[in-house]
Amino acid sequence: QVGLAESGGGSVQAGDSLKLTCVLPPAETLRYYSVAWFRQSPGKEREGVAVINQFARVNIADSAKGRFTISQDWGTVYLQMNNLKPEDTGTYYCACRPDGSMPLAPTSYTSWGQGTRVTVSS
Repeated sequence: QVGLAESGGGSVQAGDSLKLTCVLPPAETLRYYSVAWFRQSPGKEREGVAVINQFARVNIADSAKGRFTISQDWGTVYLQMNNLKPEDTGTYYCACRPDGSMPLAPTSYTSWGQGTRVTVSS
């Protein structure tokens, strides 16, 4: 288990932007990794939004394509969310896995942060 820390959530209006940040543990503890963003709304299953691996390859969910961008900067992974919609509301989690594969299924990730809340009003 490694500690991940998310930040950047908030309450915004539809069409606004937010940038979420996920700080990873010291990079030297992870030789290979992928980091993903997931979100979960009340009554719904946790869904993958975007994932990036150590080679900066990305996998973006269809619901986020064209609006969300995932990037990394040595130990920190960002999720830039533009043109937010009410259906983007939820708690956003970052998660890490110790290899470079990039699935969007939450069950395949081994370490999770505590989440940051995003609320988008219409």
